[in-house]
Amino acid sequence: MLGPVETRSVSPVFVGRADELDTLNDALARARAGEPQALLLGGEAGVGKTRLVEEFATAAGRHAVVAVGGCVEIGADGLPFAPFSTALRALRDALPAQFAAAAQGQEEELARLLPDLGEAGTGRHDEQDMARLFELTARLLERIAADHPVVLVLEDLHWADASTRHLLAYLFRTLRAGRLLVLASYRSDDIHRRHPLRPLLAELDRLRTVRRIELARFTREEVGRQIAGILAAEPAPAQVDEIFERSDGNAFFVEELAVAACDGCCTGLTDSLRDLLLVRVEALPESAQRVARIVAEGGSTVEYRLIAAVAQLGEDDLIEALRAAVGANILTVTPAGDGYRFRHSLVREAVADDLLPGERSRLNRRYAEALEAGPTLVPADARVMRLASYWYHAHDAAKALPAVLDASVVARRRHAYTEQLGLLERAMELWDSAPQEVRSALRPVDYTEVYPPCGCDPATAPLRYLDLMAEAAVAGRFGGERERALKIIKRALRLLEDEPDPLRAAWFWVQRSRLVQALARGDGWQELATAQDLVRGLPPSEVHAEVLALAAGWSMLHRPGPEAFAAAERAVEYARMVGARDIELHARLTLGGLRVDAGDTETGLAEMRQVLRDTLAEGVHYVAGRAYVNLPSELQSIGRDREAVPLLREGIDFARAHGQMDAESWIRGNLSEALYSLGDWAEAAETAAHATRVGHSAKPRGQGALRLAHLALARGDLAEASRQLAAARAHYGTHDPMPQLSLPLARVALGVAAEEGRIADVRAELLRALDGGFPLGTHRYGWPLLRAAATAEAEARTLPAAGPGRAEILDRLGNAVRGLATGAPLWQAYDQWTRAELRRAEGVDTSDDWAQVVTAFECLDRPYELARVRHRLAGALLADGGDDERDRAVELLRLAAAVADHLDARSLAGTVARLAQRARLTLTRAPRQALASADPAAALGLTSRERDVLRLVSAGRTNRQIAEELFISPKTASVHVSNILGKLGVSGRGEAAATAHRLGLFPAETLTAATAGRDLR
Repeated sequence: MLGPVETRSVSPVFVGRADELDTLNDALARARAGEPQALLLGGEAGVGKTRLVEEFATAAGRHAVVAVGGCVEIGADGLPFAPFSTALRALRDALPAQFAAAAQGQEEELARLLPDLGEAGTGRHDEQDMARLFELTARLLERIAADHPVVLVLEDLHWADASTRHLLAYLFRTLRAGRLLVLASYRSDDIHRRHPLRPLLAELDRLRTVRRIELARFTREEVGRQIAGILAAEPAPAQVDEIFERSDGNAFFVEELAVAACDGCCTGLTDSLRDLLLVRVEALPESAQRVARIVAEGGSTVEYRLIAAVAQLGEDDLIEALRAAVGANILTVTPAGDGYRFRHSLVREAVADDLLPGERSRLNRRYAEALEAGPTLVPADARVMRLASYWYHAHDAAKALPAVLDASVVARRRHAYTEQLGLLERAMELWDSAPQEVRSALRPVDYTEVYPPCGCDPATAPLRYLDLMAEAAVAGRFGGERERALKIIKRALRLLEDEPDPLRAAWFWVQRSRLVQALARGDGWQELATAQDLVRGLPPSEVHAEVLALAAGWSMLHRPGPEAFAAAERAVEYARMVGARDIELHARLTLGGLRVDAGDTETGLAEMRQVLRDTLAEGVHYVAGRAYVNLPSELQSIGRDREAVPLLREGIDFARAHGQMDAESWIRGNLSEALYSLGDWAEAAETAAHATRVGHSAKPRGQGALRLAHLALARGDLAEASRQLAAARAHYGTHDPMPQLSLPLARVALGVAAEEGRIADVRAELLRALDGGFPLGTHRYGWPLLRAAATAEAEARTLPAAGPGRAEILDRLGNAVRGLATGAPLWQAYDQWTRAELRRAEGVDTSDDWAQVVTAFECLDRPYELARVRHRLAGALLADGGDDERDRAVELLRLAAAVADHLDARSLAGTVARLAQRARLTLTRAPRQALASADPAAALGLTSRERDVLRLVSAGRTNRQIAEELFISPKTASVHVSNILGKLGVSGRGEAAATAHRLGLFPAETLTAATAGRDLR
């Protein structure tokens, strides 16, 4: 009975596509070799994308695990992360042990993509949620692909939800390890100017790591081969010509025309695409046509049991109808064998478009009613979203509103914030149409971001329209839809003008402040100040505590001072009173940093360390990430970089484990700065470059670029310094100036101008910085800037162009130096250095001035700065004249040259070499005799006193401790240390101690006795 409708419309012969297959196979070979590959496959509907992917996947399956996921269209709503969920499920089924090992410890977070892993984690949501999920997904794929080649195929990207698009973009940007190939396909003819996929394609086109394949239509020869495969016989040339002309080489249209011609229904067929697509559907029995219409409205894939519930046919009749549709190649069975889908989406769209308006809403209602009556008819993770879609398209506001709100909760739990926003906007659209009794029965799921419940019991207080707006505003902010969120907030604030509610209004102003900053439209202070005015005088609440905490944090970065201190203290107090632990920890961290900046160093550091311990113990990860940024930064602010380094490395591990990319980028920027200070410039550059790549937001990436600019300046690469400086400025923007950003930018810009001899630009940068002032805690940025400006003035002392305005500049510099804090040994050393440079700028510096600076830096772990001031002392000694001074200058220059060579500090190396050349000094040593004598110290040329000093250096003594033990002055001890370093040919005290140990200069018991009873920590 079914014989006449069974047709072979798919050619068993794969036609053409040799170049495209070569590209895919080449990418697979590269991926198998450990080079991740990213490819986009585009082409118009019906051109043969799916067939090409199937052929490639079949061949690739012999060498790799192939996981395929398709974007799903249900009405106008895509399921969040649908293709990734499907593909990850396939990957887990193929490699269960490897998948479990790769996901270990992150199952709660990854369950947002793959619910099979268990319950998704709960807790506070934040703007980094989505980025964190993306990072963990990328790491999961990299780990699995480390041992097994993996091909991840994502089909029908033109239907992808925003979250899927964002995740794909993240993978394409960040995957750099593993034997992984990611292939995504899309319909190019669907990508109109406003299509949401268009910006993503433009972004990916700019990535050199992404290859794009555009699938062309078949040639006439290829069409002939396709028809021959379909008909199992060579077609007549006239038939090939006709079908080629009418199909224009589109593979799917060739199939439909060939089958139509074979069935004898081609005659009289119009050129209407819709007619062509529907001709075989209309040839089906009426029951099969009815089932096809049901499946068309159900979505991309519809489960058999759901079809049965909606169709309400007898089982035998339903199976016969489905068999007819499958036999005619209209429908096909899903790979899992539990449902049906149209063989080609073009046919589904044509059938769906042919439905009458009332017919469409009736089918959606029957789908919704069937799903409510049988929740197990579809997979559990898809049920809520599909029910919301069915009720919405059934145009039943009373049923749709609760269903849409339930779906918004699911989207939020999956961190699909853009989808959540769309659903909440849909709920706001339905609000007035829904009956009052339905709205009264709705309850808030939670109160997002301390949104105030107004003292009402959440279990009994009905959901308000304003509550929807609050959820939508946060969803937009978290999902990157900031313009939409800002519009919602403005509407909410207008509503609150008519119905005053200070707490809710303050909450919306806080959200507005965040969005204004994120959209680069201001620094957000005006909005925060408005929120403060609204809560002033109100009883303590979470909103009040958050407003104070945010105001304190803002002030710490922009205008630190007594007001910031007071706000932080009150935020801690209020948060404790209302039990807002997260806000309390956040405010305590701010308060600790403000204490350090104010000079109460140990109290502030102790508070910050305690916050870090508390957040780690309590799982408050977003505050812990901030603590790993701020605590080491405060240590660096007082010159304790070596103490900060292990904390920073620990912080990087933490941030990576929890997917906090912005925190990781900030931490890497701080680590780069610490490594620069400690003399490890190679790792500093590598770390800074990593910071520019890993950051999710612009500012942390800007810090990485700034560190690279500073390194390039020190190495004498002015072009690279200027390029990275421009990149940092672009990342930072001009809308939200902060001293911690503007002062380091000015320092590098000033340095570049000085190296290029542009003294006017040097002064312009300096004056802008001086006009802005140096607020509390910014001395760490102020001292390097003032020192660089003083050095530039000293270098330009004899230039005629530097004469005008010179006295005023030096006077302002002197005033700034006298007013800047020097609360740590590092900044005391910088104070002495800057003052010495100012005296050099006036031509009155002496070797005693520079000897004091050298002594100050010898106690610090700053090899580059020490080398620079040694060079200055050498110059002053040479100016003094005398053989002893000349000998000492040689040793100082040798030490400075050794450091410059080690760091590749080309600017310093050139300066040292020029000074030595002018003074006719030879810095290279004659080859040493082998140290084979009984006394290696004698062979090194060490005097008796220098041996004593080296013994104490090896024991870890400072210059002051050496002076006390040997009854000499610290200055004399410093001179001895400098001479020892020169004779050993090393650049620092640690290397000197290592050399002494290697040569066995001092027995172990001597060092043990020397260090007994002394705490060297």
